[in-house]
Amino acid sequence: MLDVTVIEDPEAAAVSLDPIRAGLLAELAAGPASAAMLAGRVGLPRQKVNYHLKALERHGLVELAGERRKGNVTERLMRATAASYVISPLALASVQPDPDRFRDQMSARWLLALGARLVRDVGSLITGAAKARKGLATYALDGEVRFASAADRAAFIQELTAGVSGLIRKYDAPDAEGGRDHRIVVAVHPTVKAEPETGSPNRGPGRTRAPELDSQ
Repeated sequence: MLDVTVIEDPEAAAVSLDPIRAGLLAELAAGPASAAMLAGRVGLPRQKVNYHLKALERHGLVELAGERRKGNVTERLMRATAASYVISPLALASVQPDPDRFRDQMSARWLLALGARLVRDVGSLITGAAKARKGLATYALDGEVRFASAADRAAFIQELTAGVSGLIRKYDAPDAEGGRDHRIVVAVHPTVKAEPETGSPNRGPGRTRAPELDSQ
């Protein structure tokens, strides 16, 4: 099972977004199960669960993990093909975000368009690498920083821009034969904090809330 996979096909995306099928995916991400086993967990008839499983299997979201005999019946044990799924903007190709349409380093919507392109491109690279049975060289840096003031945040961004721009100028070799272009994306945004577990019936554990907006 993969840790995460990207859904690029529109029909597969639609299948995964169905609430019942999404619930079955979550169950099968935890471990293999048969239609009969899942029926008891989700409160649906086995025949209906089997119908949804076939749709998920048809689009590569679940796969056969094995079989077992139960009386005179052979049960198929299914499992999710990944622990989690991300839907690529390619699933909505005609309306996918285009960060080249406008460039505004201070725009949250431009940042969102960059993030969508990142999902699309890396998803396509993963798919291509898997088909070619080759590795994929990537790198990511994730961290958090608390700024004491808006001035500190502005100074950080200025230094960050200067530092990354300097590295690009130092290592960029546009005329190198056999070289390969790489995309660099650096983002800064407020942290989205998790809701505290208060036991309130209106709040599930681990939910997130919107970040507090400020004028900094």
